[in-house]
Amino acid sequence: MSRSLILIPARLASTRLPNKPLADIHGEAMIVHVWRRAREAGIGPVVVAADSREIVDAVKAAGGEAVLTDPNHPSGSDRIFEALQTVDAAGQYEFIINVQGDLPTIDPRIVAVSVMPLQLDSRVDIATLGVEITRKEDRTNPNVVKIVGTEIVPRHLRAFYFTRATAPWGDGPLYHHIGLYAYRREALERFVHLPPSPLEKRERLEQLRALEAGMRIDARIVDDVPLGVDTADDLERARELLAPR
Repeated sequence: MSRSLILIPARLASTRLPNKPLADIHGEAMIVHVWRRAREAGIGPVVVAADSREIVDAVKAAGGEAVLTDPNHPSGSDRIFEALQTVDAAGQYEFIINVQGDLPTIDPRIVAVSVMPLQLDSRVDIATLGVEITRKEDRTNPNVVKIVGTEIVPRHLRAFYFTRATAPWGDGPLYHHIGLYAYRREALERFVHLPPSPLEKRERLEQLRALEAGMRIDARIVDDVPLGVDTADDLERARELLAPR
């Protein structure tokens, strides 16, 4: 029996791209493409946690599972936690993977890889992903969040900090954080009940709340950053990448 459950938070409100989850990509809503990629990871059931009936209907029309959640949640973590109470009230699943709803081209393999730190070490509370930065301009771009950590084994970091600054200083690789998270079930519950922390508010990075509370985050290093759709240009790029061959 699978130990993992994938939850995809999705909300209609978006300042830069209204109704983003329902954006059409070759005849299907974007959220349906994300759901398909997550299913292809093959690590467990996939459920969309939606803030509106329109998203639920779109996913169900494609044969998927979706649940309606409170539209006023402040974050995707809060949204998936509510969905978890509905989908798995009995506590069957040990690992809960949060896949963002705006990643229609995500490689299913990195979804599967994300849970590995939890499987390898029981001391890890939350697992995530990173990719080595190769473009010089990304090293100083505050929109490219960096993982500061130490390599435990090849392609596996223990994270000590996340920052928009260029860090760590000195020679060596820098790693771009990919915002996909795998939680131990109890870690997700603890996390969503913590208040926003000082460094979280300063850097505007939710994961710092967990680190400031003493929780452990490990990151697997992968090869590609998935395309996040935030603008009309991003949407056109996703359509190009997903064009039928």
